[in-house]
Amino acid sequence: MRTEASVEDRVISLGPGLAAIPERLMLAHARGEVLFVCGAGISRPANLPDFRELVIDVYKVLDAAVHAVLKDLPSSACNQWAADCKELSERQAAEVKRFIAGDYDLVLGMLERRLDNQTRGDSHVRREVAKRLRQGDSRPASIHRTLMRLADRGGMTTIVTTNFDLLLEMAVKKLRPSTYSLGSIPRPSRQSEFSGVLHIHGALDRSPERFSELVLSDRDFGEYYLRRRVVPDFIYDAARLFHLVLVGYSANDPPMRYLLNAVAADGSRFDDLKERFTFFGTNAPDPVALEDWNARGITPIHYDANGGHSALRMTLERWADLSAINGNRKTIDAAIRRIVKRGRAVASDEDRDLFDHLIRRSNASERVRLAGLASAASADLGWLDAIMKIGTERERVHRT
Repeated sequence: MRTEASVEDRVISLGPGLAAIPERLMLAHARGEVLFVCGAGISRPANLPDFRELVIDVYKVLDAAVHAVLKDLPSSACNQWAADCKELSERQAAEVKRFIAGDYDLVLGMLERRLDNQTRGDSHVRREVAKRLRQGDSRPASIHRTLMRLADRGGMTTIVTTNFDLLLEMAVKKLRPSTYSLGSIPRPSRQSEFSGVLHIHGALDRSPERFSELVLSDRDFGEYYLRRRVVPDFIYDAARLFHLVLVGYSANDPPMRYLLNAVAADGSRFDDLKERFTFFGTNAPDPVALEDWNARGITPIHYDANGGHSALRMTLERWADLSAINGNRKTIDAAIRRIVKRGRAVASDEDRDLFDHLIRRSNASERVRLAGLASAASADLGWLDAIMKIGTERERVHRT
């Protein structure tokens, strides 16, 4: 049997093949102190593109010559990759070069300036972006519904997204949350007024005929991150009050680079920012990529990305089912009954950790209920002693 780990080091395995989540994060979630920040990856199951694919789709309509080059570039292409641009103009070739570097926001800005001599308003690029995003599925995917369950902080649902689509709102059947975008987003607080789906990069207007203000090009990011500081100020305030959990991003996504820079800049000056986390999937173990996240001030929660990121979806679903705020009581009770069928001394580390977590995160009345449930399931004294020990630890913490 391993030695007992502190809550700072303990991780909770929610099931075979699922990501192991730091217990300190799960306890913060039980207290309503977690704020999810969602990227393009969560909308891929709804047939919506990520930023790279969106750029390619826009060029397919607006510039067939550049599209012919971009469509054949591997997703792993980097600055050393040489593309055949001999049939392109110098401006077009410059856009391809920036695309290979992953500067998709700059690419769209360059295309706007070339076609429309502008990077704001109802440009050809923005019309095509809105049109492409409206071609996705009109119904949310299961991960949207799960994230909205996890976004419940106890009487209020709050979630942040850099996506333009409205699938998170549509994932709630009754009492759909309000939509806030850019300047209308409420200031972060722990009060009930801080709720809704918060589109920090803008949202598609519900009417296709109306213009949608979106943070899309390099100049947009410059305006909202540097000149107006709308997004950095929001992120900084949120990171002081909540543990931010990033879902659906890769480390090199342009929105992620801006977000990380905004947090890192304040983290170097202030020591009251809460720990930030990201769910990070790889097809094979990649310790270097994990350290890359750590170096950026983000704690990675790794999962196996094979199978279309199904491990992420199932991990979040299991977390939602076991949530202390709005979880499924039958699921929680079934977990307790299953775990205590074996004696604590011979149970797996994963089962002991999960059992202890379900007790540790509970209030006094819930601990009594779970203790009665375990006793009725013929739990041995090891499990019952663990409940008493955890209760004593909590009382000692509250007295100090």
